[in-house]
Amino acid sequence: MRVVVIGAGVVGAAVAAGLTRRGAQVTVLEARTPGAGTSSTSVAWINANNKTPQAYFDLNHAAVWAHHQLPGDWFFPTGNLECAVTDEHKQLLDARVTRLLGMGYPVERVTARRALALEPDLVPPPPGTEYVFFPGEAYVQPLRLLGRLLGEARDGGATLECGAEVTAVETSASGAKVTVADGRTFAGDVVVTCTGRWTQHVAAMAGATVPMLDPAVSGTVTNGFLVTTSPVPARLSRVLTTAALNLRPDGGGRLLLQSLPLDGLADPASPVPEAVLAEIMALLPGVLRATEGAVVERAVVGQRAMPGDGLTVAGFADAERRVYTVATHSGVTLAPLLMEEVAGEVFGEESGLLRAFRPGRFRDGTAGPAPVAARRPGQQ
Repeated sequence: MRVVVIGAGVVGAAVAAGLTRRGAQVTVLEARTPGAGTSSTSVAWINANNKTPQAYFDLNHAAVWAHHQLPGDWFFPTGNLECAVTDEHKQLLDARVTRLLGMGYPVERVTARRALALEPDLVPPPPGTEYVFFPGEAYVQPLRLLGRLLGEARDGGATLECGAEVTAVETSASGAKVTVADGRTFAGDVVVTCTGRWTQHVAAMAGATVPMLDPAVSGTVTNGFLVTTSPVPARLSRVLTTAALNLRPDGGGRLLLQSLPLDGLADPASPVPEAVLAEIMALLPGVLRATEGAVVERAVVGQRAMPGDGLTVAGFADAERRVYTVATHSGVTLAPLLMEEVAGEVFGEESGLLRAFRPGRFRDGTAGPAPVAARRPGQQ
């Protein structure tokens, strides 16, 4: 089977690797360079912590364990420690823990002593703080994961074409043809689109409707600030979530910071405001010791690839089953699972995990209720 995969982010690379495992002849088309889209601006927290509805939770939960089956030096299975100080946060966390325990998700309520044993440089919050540890969760270095997946695809015979911006997708009874900006064409039995926030545009070329939220609109649920600090002599081993600040290690002593309450100010057309940087950096010493004097090394507005109803899209977008579309804002979490599930579907094996996420749900041109912005711990 010949397959053309459009997009060389972490999802496209995973799908390409899965297809080569099954013996497909794969060509990957990338408009810019691998990982230049959302993959390079991701918190890369591997979790199913607050994913709803049930089918979406099941998909992400299975993906968490798929990561554990694909270990490497990009994968840090150290868990997530969440600290709740306010009454509102405690109530929301308690309800979430009760729900997750009922679904078999690994979660532990821990004492302040245990929390400080897990993270010795955690600034002790006030008495009455509640701590919950999610031991199965992890984080990854997303571009290193991308390199692993793309490397497997190339080792399996896949060809990568960079600078190949797609301008047309045509289907027929015998297959599909993809045309790129310089006039070249690539033929395949199936085309798989993995184009993230450009999915709506690319799917439309094949006559399919896949609504995506527009990151160009300031303050939408798609946008968020990500700040990388300079190296600091602080001990942090895992994802740490609080009401005001989320953080994780980012290599070489650096920390990756995210403040969900500030994300409504994010505008991808503008640099991160100095006032926002100052506020995020001012939060850090109140959460983690030995971070005084840290400065901003990198600050970006991350743009999530968000389908119109917030849920993953996976399935054939046309009646002839020539164009398969994948779009999700949980791409880094789902990638190792999609590697097997999408490849299986291209080869005719229906995935029970993906059955609820078909692009056909948008056939009437509507996207359903828009997702709620992630402003509280666990929502992203």
